[in-house]
Formats: sequence, structure tokens, C-alpha cells
Amino acid sequence: MAQVEKPNKNEKVGEVVSTKMTKTIVVQVTRRVPHPLYKRIVTKRNKFYAHDELQTAKVGDVVRIVECRPLSKTKRWTLGEVIRRAVDTTIPAQ
Repeated sequence: MAQVEKPNKNEKVGEVVSTKMTKTIVVQVTRRVPHPLYKRIVTKRNKFYAHDELQTAKVGDVVRIVECRPLSKTKRWTLGEVIRRAVDTTIPAQ
């Protein structure tokens, strides 16, 4: 019997903008495309809800999300990896 290869999963890289939901992060993915009429480069943004089982991502982190089966009404992505951690700007208490 021939081995059937699964197609590669879709991946996106973006910045975490919210972690206020349990085990869910909101990732904003930006892309630069030319305007169809004026041909000027325009930045477009999309927000994706992703599942973060271990709740490792924080706001400001740059993460890779991977497409998966629908987990809820809006979640179709899971956290693949944290590429770069956000810089902590809080001042420690003395």
C-alpha cells in the first residue's frame, strides 16, 4: 500500500497582542502588499486566535503559529514556537 503524504501545514509569524483568555493568545500578523490601484506598499494586519496549551506566550512575544483543525468557533491555529521573547520593561520593587 502506498504511503500518502500529508500536505504541509500553514504557518504564520506574528506578535502576541493579547493573552487575556485562558489557553488562547491573539496573534497579529502583518504583511506588506502593493495597493492595487496606486501601487504604493501598504501594511495590512490580521489577527488570529491561537491555542496555547501551556500558556507560555506573553504579550509582545514574536511567535510562529501552525494551522490545525477547528478548536472552537474562532480558533484554527496552535502555538508552534516562541521565536523571540518580549523585553521586560517593569521596574523591580525595592
